[in-house]
Amino acid sequence: MFGKGKGKGLVGLDIGSSAVKAVELKKRGDSYELVNFGLELLGQDTVVDGAIMDALTVSAAIERIFEESKIKTRNVATSVSGHSVIVKRVTVNAASDEELNEAMPYEAQQHIPFDIADVNLSYQALGESPSGQGTDVMLVAAKREKILNHTNVLGQANKTPVVVDYDGFAVFNAFETNYEVSPDTIVALLNIGASITNIVVGRGESPLFARDVSVGGNQYTDILQKELDLSYEDAEKLKQGQEVGSIKREQKIPHLRSVSEILMLEIQKTFDFFRQTASAESAQQIYLAGGSAMIEGLVDQLKEEFHVPVEIIDPFRKVKVDPEKFDGAFLQDIAPCLCVAMGLALRSFD
Repeated sequence: MFGKGKGKGLVGLDIGSSAVKAVELKKRGDSYELVNFGLELLGQDTVVDGAIMDALTVSAAIERIFEESKIKTRNVATSVSGHSVIVKRVTVNAASDEELNEAMPYEAQQHIPFDIADVNLSYQALGESPSGQGTDVMLVAAKREKILNHTNVLGQANKTPVVVDYDGFAVFNAFETNYEVSPDTIVALLNIGASITNIVVGRGESPLFARDVSVGGNQYTDILQKELDLSYEDAEKLKQGQEVGSIKREQKIPHLRSVSEILMLEIQKTFDFFRQTASAESAQQIYLAGGSAMIEGLVDQLKEEFHVPVEIIDPFRKVKVDPEKFDGAFLQDIAPCLCVAMGLALRSFD
């Protein structure tokens, strides 16, 4: 989105609401190999709705990951999402790159609800519009204060931000590296984080539409905590499938399902927007990422609701992982959490 990664060794660094995740890769020919990865959990309210509230705690977590994982590279690619980030597909009356460059500042003002002086802009031409009148463009704008919120913390941790991406596009990057999808297949990627879910709809390997919704893992924890009279820590454990006291599985399932139903409504709304603005087609496959992708019953609920195949993304599906160096079982357990960091690490080779 902002910045260029090619030619630089980059660590993908995902600063989420519940944890900081890092991935470092190297490329051999056409294949990728995992060099390092790390994960540091964050306390409640350290990062809220994508905004870093406790910079010292986050910078310390970043330093610990790099030290414990023995990551030497200081250059990082990170990402943002949420209400301060706008991702929009627009059609611009331009026939060449030069015309597009001239037109974009004006076009951006028409589509962004922020003062243009307060944002960082980026865009990617997607090709001729279906009507044949102009060029379709994916426009991304992020408030500068949002970018600075992340880059200042990276500076405190003695890291150099080279690329700032959008969370949803980072997941799409990890997905297209690991999965082969027909160019005509409409796919929906759901990155279900602690406080925000990024929904990206694309055709084949091209993202066409993106929307962030304020539903995530925290809502599952909140309802379990409230309805079953639990501490935050016990509600988190129960959400993750661990046993807590004498609480039975059938006691938590209706509460998990009720939050999933709210998520389903937002997904349906997003699919409706997509059909109205980008394509008359519907998603033919759904892929899940993020820490809450493995909420019990969620995959089946999505299948029931949308009648399409649903799968959890494995960001290491086509990545070589040395079993002598890494615990494969642990890596697979946390793999959905590492999709953003993986997509960011791949920016080294864009």
